[in-house]
Amino acid sequence: MRLIDTDPQQLPGGLEMKRSGPHVVAIGGGHGLARALGAIRHYASRIDAVVTVADDGGSSGRLSPALDIPPPGDIRKCLIALTEEDSVWRRLYEYRFEGADVRGHSLGNLIIAALAEIEGSFEDALRSSERLLGAAGSVIPVSPQHLRLEATIDGEVVAGQAAISASRGTISALRVRPERATANPHAIEVIGNADQIVLGPGSLFTSVLAALVVPGIIDAVNEAPAALVFVANLITQDGETLGMDAADHIEALIRMTGVRSPAAIVANNAFVDVAAPLELLKVDRDVLATYGVDLAATDLIDRGAPWPQHDQARLADVLESLSTN
Repeated sequence: MRLIDTDPQQLPGGLEMKRSGPHVVAIGGGHGLARALGAIRHYASRIDAVVTVADDGGSSGRLSPALDIPPPGDIRKCLIALTEEDSVWRRLYEYRFEGADVRGHSLGNLIIAALAEIEGSFEDALRSSERLLGAAGSVIPVSPQHLRLEATIDGEVVAGQAAISASRGTISALRVRPERATANPHAIEVIGNADQIVLGPGSLFTSVLAALVVPGIIDAVNEAPAALVFVANLITQDGETLGMDAADHIEALIRMTGVRSPAAIVANNAFVDVAAPLELLKVDRDVLATYGVDLAATDLIDRGAPWPQHDQARLADVLESLSTN
C-alpha cells in the first residue's frame, strides 16, 4: 500500500492509515465499491462502507434465505478490499469451493454466516470478521434485513437483483421490498458523521441505487454536511446502462432517489477498447455543469487488469484532492 502520511495509525492486521485524513463513507455494492474502498484506503483516516443487501445471486442467493441473514457476498468483497493482500485470512475469505455440496460457495460467505450464529447477530459477525482480517475500516449493511430489489423496466415490473441486472430496457423506477424496510441505524450514524461521501463506481441500479433507495438513506445523505462525490463507471453496462452517458447517470441518480446533486463526478478521460454493444462512458463537462456538478477527469484505467477497471492509486489521488477542497 502507498503510504502518504508520516504519522500513521497502526491497525490490528498491520495495515496503516492516515491519522489526519478524512472520515470517508462509501455507499454501493459489488466489485465497484470494493475498488473504491481500495482507493480510499490510501488517504482516509476512517472508512465506513455502507453496502447493499439486495443481492440474490450465487452463493449469497443460496445462503441468505436459508439462514435468514443479509446476503454476505458484497459485504465480503468490501471486507477483503480493506485487508492487506498478503493476509492469510484474506486468502481464506476469497477462497471459493469448486466441488461437492459446497460448490460455488465462497468460504468467506460461510465464515460470516457461521459467525452470525456464534456471535448472535449479523453485525457482530462483521465486527469479528474485521478483527480477523485486520480490516482498515467497517462494513455496514444498509439494512439489517435481506431486501428484494424491484424495478419497473419498459413498463413491466421485474423482481430480483439478478433479473434486473440481466434485463435490457429503460429502468424508470426502483424500490426495495418489503415496503416496511428501514435503514440500518449504524449506517445513518456514519453518514451523518462523514467528511466525504462517495457513491460508485459499480452497477448503477443494482448496486449504487439499490443502497440509496432503502428508506432513510437519502434523508441521511441529504442532511449530512459532507461533500458528495460520484465515481463514474469506465464503460456502460449491458443490461443496465447501455446508451447512457455520464450525465444520464447523474440524472437517473437524482430523479430516482431524490439525492442532492453531487459536488463532483470523477470520470475517466483515457481510451479503453471494449466490444460492442458496450462503449466507453461519454462525459460532457458542459452538460454536467447544468446539474451543478464539477468534473474531475483523468486517466483512471488500470492497465494491468484483465478487464476495464479503476486504477486504485489514481482514483485515490483524485478523491483525496476533492476531500480537501
